[in-house]
Amino acid sequence: MEVAACGPPSRCPSCGGPGRRRHSTYWRTLAERPLAGKKLWIRLRVRRLFCDRARCRRTTFVEQVPGLSERYVRSSIGLKQWLRDVAVELGSRAGERLCRKLSIAAGRTRLLGLLEAPEVPERAPRVLGVDEFTFGRTYGTVLVHVETDRVVDLLPDRTSETFAAWLREHPGAVIICRDRATAYTRAIKEATPEAIEVADRWHLLQNLSAAVEETCHQHRSCLRKHVEQEEPPPEPPVIDLPVPELPRTPLVERTRDRYADVHRLLERKWTISAIARHIGRDRKTVRRFKTTPLDELLASAVDFGIHKAKLLEPFKPYLNSRFAAGCTSGTRLFHEIRERGYTGSIQVVRRHLAKLRKGTAEPVRADIPSPRRITSWIMRPRETLTDRELEKLIDVRIACPDIARACDLARCFRDLLVNRRGGMLLEWIRQAELDAPVPVRSFAGFLRQNLDAVTAGLTLEWSSGKVEGNVNRIKTLKRAMYGRASFRLLRIRILTRG
Repeated sequence: MEVAACGPPSRCPSCGGPGRRRHSTYWRTLAERPLAGKKLWIRLRVRRLFCDRARCRRTTFVEQVPGLSERYVRSSIGLKQWLRDVAVELGSRAGERLCRKLSIAAGRTRLLGLLEAPEVPERAPRVLGVDEFTFGRTYGTVLVHVETDRVVDLLPDRTSETFAAWLREHPGAVIICRDRATAYTRAIKEATPEAIEVADRWHLLQNLSAAVEETCHQHRSCLRKHVEQEEPPPEPPVIDLPVPELPRTPLVERTRDRYADVHRLLERKWTISAIARHIGRDRKTVRRFKTTPLDELLASAVDFGIHKAKLLEPFKPYLNSRFAAGCTSGTRLFHEIRERGYTGSIQVVRRHLAKLRKGTAEPVRADIPSPRRITSWIMRPRETLTDRELEKLIDVRIACPDIARACDLARCFRDLLVNRRGGMLLEWIRQAELDAPVPVRSFAGFLRQNLDAVTAGLTLEWSSGKVEGNVNRIKTLKRAMYGRASFRLLRIRILTRG
């Protein structure tokens, strides 16, 4: 398509003066959006005009057609916007493949060159959300406008210095929603001490749930003792097995070695952050190996994947008796228990028989609910539990007063959170510190250290829910880029998409 610019003369791009005299004309070629599935090129004839202002250093200039052409660009404004949208949504390689199918000539380098980060507002939003996200082994910080659910900016790390510098450069935040990360708290107190910190409610429930589950772990013997006193031993009788030994699996050995490494460095007065960098693990993992006894860590390693083996638990007394009677065929025993209702795989049966041969199988114990299941009964609303779950929870409360106390405190805290009764938080903390189990008492101590932020979280309507949603979007976008993109490109795509 051949067209000619015939509108009023343009103004000089340097001084803004009108160009009244024509110097010459020439042809430009612009790529345009495809028409009927065919590539479209526009041959545009434009005028070169004189700038008559003596103060202007530019002698001549070329006119631009509004809405069609720009300086130094060989595509129309409409096509450029198309390519920019493709680059924002798909990136370079996927965008190049789509352009090829749409009959648009655009390579991945050109698509990436069209991406420009929008300007960050000079003032921070009134309600600002902050959270971390991972690049792999390193972390960045995402800042979100909570009221509009849009990403404001991305920071290349999660240090307090970087976040504090951003807050100083962008004042205006009145409410800041955060999780329990101490670096963000330190930055807020340093840069904007007048801002109201709001602890995230979901993280508070998660921390309380972890404390309740740890309580159930510590008092599992109480539950087993209660069930064994109430119920007769299962029939047929359990065979006598050797003293159980931990299987020497790679996971068990790795757990044992990692525990030894962490505690050896702790004895040398290393910090948790230094140990995490040294062994290449997250600080949460190092803290877990520091505070959790080795027996619990090894038990978790042994129970890894135990959800599949749980299907065999009701049939272990029968298998043990048949094995003691001389039947050691895994296939035959598998068919026998399948006729009795077993729905698992034969591999689980064979692994149990192999443990019987080696003498590493645990004796059949009383059927008691797992700590995680008990925690789910406690943390869920009472009306969502079935009659059977309510009966089991009552049995658990009868068996262990500490779990019963943790249950009462957890439900009371959940009521404070759901009904926004932050003014009663201090009284709950006093009760928990008075007679709660040790894990729940530690959780109450954490609340006391962050009393203002937690009280605001249990009182105000704001939380980090929208921040977590944007973190999930960042993860999706980051994985679509397969880790090859730089932080600059990731930041541009996130901010452009909002």
